[in-house]
Amino acid sequence: MSATATATGEQSTYLELSEDSGSAHKFYEVTVAGVAVTVTYGRIGESGQTKTTAYPSPEKAAAAAAKKIGEKVRRGYAPAVRGVRQRRAVTRRAIASSRSTARQAPVLWRFRSGAAAFGIFVGEEHAWVGNERGDVYTLTHGGEVTGRYGLPDGVKCIVADDWWIYAGCDDGKVYDLGGKVPRVAYEIAEDVDIYWLDIHDGVLGVADARGGITTVDHEDEFQWRRSAEGTDGWMVRCDSDGVYHGHSRGVSRYAARGGAPVWHTRTDGEVLFGWQEREEVFAGTSRGSVHRLRKADGSEVARYRCDAAVFSCAASPDGRYVFAGDNHSSVYCFDADGTRLWKLGTGCGSAYSMQYRDGRLYLVTTDGSLVCLDAGEAAVRAAEEGRLPQAAEVDGSGWTASVAGAEIESVAVGSAGAAGGIEVECVQDGSRLRVRVVSPGFDATRRVQFPKDIRVPGARYLVAEVLESGSGSFYRARGDIKRLL
Repeated sequence: MSATATATGEQSTYLELSEDSGSAHKFYEVTVAGVAVTVTYGRIGESGQTKTTAYPSPEKAAAAAAKKIGEKVRRGYAPAVRGVRQRRAVTRRAIASSRSTARQAPVLWRFRSGAAAFGIFVGEEHAWVGNERGDVYTLTHGGEVTGRYGLPDGVKCIVADDWWIYAGCDDGKVYDLGGKVPRVAYEIAEDVDIYWLDIHDGVLGVADARGGITTVDHEDEFQWRRSAEGTDGWMVRCDSDGVYHGHSRGVSRYAARGGAPVWHTRTDGEVLFGWQEREEVFAGTSRGSVHRLRKADGSEVARYRCDAAVFSCAASPDGRYVFAGDNHSSVYCFDADGTRLWKLGTGCGSAYSMQYRDGRLYLVTTDGSLVCLDAGEAAVRAAEEGRLPQAAEVDGSGWTASVAGAEIESVAVGSAGAAGGIEVECVQDGSRLRVRVVSPGFDATRRVQFPKDIRVPGARYLVAEVLESGSGSFYRARGDIKRLL
């Protein structure tokens, strides 16, 4: 591997990821200056992160640099000229938001994340919020901050897949947030302007600016791609039977396996957001409607009318209530048949995304807030009469972000730190790196869904848990990971 000498005698090697599929857009540079080795890495077009390490001698520094470069080359990086490739295209949602004229909604608590927020997921124990600065926070349902992650770019969305939580990021990567440190699970082709993501049983669906829908499997390998009649794919929802794609010309369903078209339903306006329950999908549009469609055949069950463009929607699991957020900072609740039950103001901007859980409606908004509303009948009735609860302002200061990166804790085989986990091994399989379980009691022929950014050929790792996928065809690593020495 050749290196470039600088005027000061430093030796610098600059690499970019150059897989045939163009599945990433990042650089890696190693500079050797005497006994110091400086590594700079990140997204092309940005300054990246830098780390300098000192070694006992220039020879050991050169050897360490060569090892780092070799590892990257084995992962698909190649020599490049800085500045030739450009930063990937990124489109972020924009709302010319105005204050709602409706009465204030009953806000229980509010957390200000610090930037416009798009990503939300509310699970059994925590609510997650991700903003365009790359911050992801976790909070209890009562509004107490419990953690913070730092991703390299803005968060598009946060999605759950059984036990796993993923954040889609503007750098083209999808990060697994199941451990202490964010890990790269998927990398999207650099020429794709990502609009929205969803995951089901390890299969990732990606909707893009051109109206394309693409799926990749748990090993981040391409499955199929289809192009819609329209553009601007702000909706993608996945289940075991289909992929539901909302775009400027309506909603389309494709078969989960193979991507064959199943149905297409036109909507009154461009689809700006989508939600799904077991038997139905919900599509919010630019003309103020939420369409409720049967997954089986795309027929419309009901339509819910708002007073402005719908930028987010959700439903209760039983389908009794349907919620929507417009671009005028209002939220709505409808009965299943389409009857509007109430309209209230958020007090903190328009809802980019939302989720209903256990009588509460959680919103992430244009001003970067995660807001918890009491959606119960008594609380809403009181709010309509002007009686509101005292909203708690959640303090998130003092939390240091757990930053995404390829660094990993190492433990010695047989040590106390290596007890209690499942051992897996990374193996070279042609041009790909695969992971298999070596601990007894598992099928060693099955592949393991495992972070991409820490795979090293021949290395063994200790994983907190290895669970069978829903389909039973592969395993999935869950929790913290350590490298075995």
